[in-house]
This record gives sequence, structure tokens and C-alpha cells, in this order.
Amino acid sequence: MRMLVSVRDVAEAQEAMRAGVDFIDLKEPSAGALGGLALPVIREVVAALRAGDSELDAAQAHVPMISATIGDLPPDALELILERARMVGACGVDLVKVGVPGRGAAACAVLAALAALPLAIVPVLIADDGLDAAVIEAACAPAFAAVMADTQAKRAGSLLELLGVDPLAAFIERAHAAGHRVGLAGALRLTDLAQLARLGPDFAGFRSAVCDGRREGRLDPARLMALRAAIGTVAARTAAEGAGAEGAADAGAAAEVTALAIAKGAPQAFATPAAEVLAV
Repeated sequence: MRMLVSVRDVAEAQEAMRAGVDFIDLKEPSAGALGGLALPVIREVVAALRAGDSELDAAQAHVPMISATIGDLPPDALELILERARMVGACGVDLVKVGVPGRGAAACAVLAALAALPLAIVPVLIADDGLDAAVIEAACAPAFAAVMADTQAKRAGSLLELLGVDPLAAFIERAHAAGHRVGLAGALRLTDLAQLARLGPDFAGFRSAVCDGRREGRLDPARLMALRAAIGTVAARTAAEGAGAEGAADAGAAAEVTALAIAKGAPQAFATPAAEVLAV
């Protein structure tokens, strides 16, 4: 399971890059679930990440993918959605994320129009009211680069709490059957990692869990590194469960050490190799 972190500016993007984040997602958290950044800001962040510097080059064993949201737009604003997707794509990002309701014919119409664009589009199905089979099917069209499920009401609970395990498992299974990478997001927390590992999405998105305070606040480097290390620990535990009780016990002990260190606020304990983050 790879790690996506949402950032709002160059400083936050560089913190995410230093932490070895796999997907750096550009959005404005104070403007909604998928709030869009101004186009000049997107271009500035992309240029900074592409250019890098000697410190980042020395720290990174891989180059993160860069995604950006187009903003929270209603499904009936189809022409505006398409225009904004083209404009964001022209800023040089790898992936363009577009929020789509998880239910209804209007969502299917948006997805059909997005599939015709010559862009690497990631439909983000807003799942607060559930996901219906027709929308999932439309989001699994071959034209899309990946597909995600997320929530609109970030303070109403996590995606796992709102939707439940079985619908998410069915969503992931269908998307994987179509050959797509699948991401989950929506107020996900450190305590959700074990459940996420069992569900098996290809990546999970975080903002609130790595901020100092609410998601509208600033990215906290200590929380960021702690989450990155915890993902690696959960990956090790999941792998050990298939290796027998002794391996599982060792991984369980490692998880307890990680949890204790997080509770004590000791980010220096989290120098986890990037390979571990990608191991799930």
C-alpha cells in the first residue's frame, strides 16, 4: 500500500518529498474535500518538485507521482469540470483527480465525458451516500489511470466508518478486475492502517492524520514521518501473518514499539526504508 499525502504549497510538497511519500497530491484543504489550488500555485509546486535540490536528491530513492484536484464542482457543471480538468492537466501534473458522486445517472454522465479526455484522469467517487454498481462500472473504464473512493464530510468519520468494509472490498475487487490501481481516502487515521492493509488498496490518501490540528492546518513533519513508518510496520505485520505465529509475534512487537514512539512524539524513531512503505 503506497502513501498519498495532500499538500497546499511548495513547502508542504517538499516536506512530503523528504518523507518519501509516493503520491504528492495538490489541493487546498480549506476549500472543500477536493478543493482546487490556483493554477499558478500548481505550476509552482510542480516546477519545484521536478527541479528538486541536492538535499532531496540524496534523500530520495524514487520520484513521487504528482496529482492535483480540479476543485469541488457539482456534476451538472459538466463543461466547467472538463475545462478545469484540461487546465490542471496542462500544469504538468501526472494525474488529474476529479470528484464524482458515488451514485446517480449524473455521475455516470460525468465519467463518460472524462473518459474521452486525453489526460490521466483519476475519478474520485464521493462515497458519503454509498457507491452504486453503475457508477463503479463507469469509473472502471479503461481510459482512467486509477480510481479512488473518498468522503465529502471529513468530520463525519472516516471512509471505513461511513461505508463499511464489505462495500469497499467489492469496490476494490471490481477495480482490480478491470486492471486499475485503487486508492482510498477520507479522514483516514493511523488506527485505520491494519484494516486498510487487509482490504488491499494500492494506495491510501491522508491529510488530517499528518496535520498539526485539523486538515486545514499545516503539515506536521513529525506526524508525516510517523505515519510513513507505521505503514511500513503494518506491511511487515501483514507479511508476517503468512509466515506463521513466530513472525507475526515479532511484527506485533515492532508495531507496539512504533505506537509507543508515536505516542511519545519521537519522530527520529521512524527512519523506515522506502521499500517497506511499498511492501503491502
